Amino acid sequence: MRWRSAPSPSLLDRMHNRAFGMLARRNLLYNACWEDPLLDRVALDLDEDDRVVVIASAGCNALDYVLAGAGRVDAVDTNPCQVALLELKLAGIRSLSWHDFFDLFGRGGSIHGDEMYHDTLRRQLSPQARRFWDRRLGWICGATPQRSLYWRGFSGLAARLVRMWIDRDPALRAAIDDLLAAQTLDEQRERYDRVSARLWTPFLEKVLRKRSVLTLLGVPSSQRREIERSHEGGIAGFIRSAIDHVFRDIPLKDNYFWRVYLTGSYAHDCCPSYLTRTGFYALKAGLVDRVHPHVDTITDFLEAGDEPISRFVLLDHMDWMSWYAPDALGAEWTGILRRATPDARVIFRSASPEPRWLRRVRVGEDRVVDRLHFDRDLAESLHHQDRVGTYASFHIAHLVA
Repeated sequence: MRWRSAPSPSLLDRMHNRAFGMLARRNLLYNACWEDPLLDRVALDLDEDDRVVVIASAGCNALDYVLAGAGRVDAVDTNPCQVALLELKLAGIRSLSWHDFFDLFGRGGSIHGDEMYHDTLRRQLSPQARRFWDRRLGWICGATPQRSLYWRGFSGLAARLVRMWIDRDPALRAAIDDLLAAQTLDEQRERYDRVSARLWTPFLEKVLRKRSVLTLLGVPSSQRREIERSHEGGIAGFIRSAIDHVFRDIPLKDNYFWRVYLTGSYAHDCCPSYLTRTGFYALKAGLVDRVHPHVDTITDFLEAGDEPISRFVLLDHMDWMSWYAPDALGAEWTGILRRATPDARVIFRSASPEPRWLRRVRVGEDRVVDRLHFDRDLAESLHHQDRVGTYASFHIAHLVA
């Protein structure tokens, strides 16, 4: 495996990446998935014959894929904290009522959380997940929005800072609440314009450029550099244009990503599919057993077995690997191509509109891009509908025999 002419990260970048990695392995980065599964459902076209490998993150989308028809989903993550969150969700689906489950993972906590955990959930967890939740049981015992699970972890801290920034201005908070209640796109645009006039101050744009803020959002230096390189407005400009697009052009009525980030909870009619009554009981009836969590790297997971895999969901982690671990990225693609079925599909996101690093990845003497056919028209169409809006591009690749 070879990697050609890749730029080298600076000493500051390497130090930041080392610190980021140490923090990431010991802490929950994402308390909810920030990849829109509606795009994935179309791109993956799942049925019971499909076996999916996905980076676990918060587990929301792994659950969505089995609701969409996948026969098996292996949710793999190097961060045991992320897998512990998915394990808790799986335990809750198996043993709780929908109302209790929604309190924990929809509202972000329950006054009965301690009882639920010790009476039913804890014994279903792996030893590693049990240790994690034993120390953080208070995360799911909140009875008020201020103690929500969705204010916890790195992304939760970023959300709390956003909330503090908004709440310092009662008129801005009222305008955002009004925006979230909009029923039509015209209403939404009109209300967002009022929010925008108060939100985008020079001070906020300065804060958004800070490396520490991006770290809380789970953005490593490699992605920050890609955004700065590809967007003339830099980090702050990219974030503003992305949020402008989401709030002006995409209906908010079912945009549970931004609702939970701004309010700390979901609503019954605005939440991930696994939290809906229908989705919960479909999972409880047996679909939950199709989800298998693993604390592992994608490469090691792939090397440990031989069963064919038809769908790979790689999120955006290749942006990071291309910069800091190019040889490991080549090894990962070796594993993907070895395990992939002839009709396999791979989807991923990127902080760059056109990831330059993809053409440098090799497996043996072959370039990975020569083994893939990209459905660019479908990917671009879906990307424009993305309710999250924080990635610069979405990619759908079919394996070429």
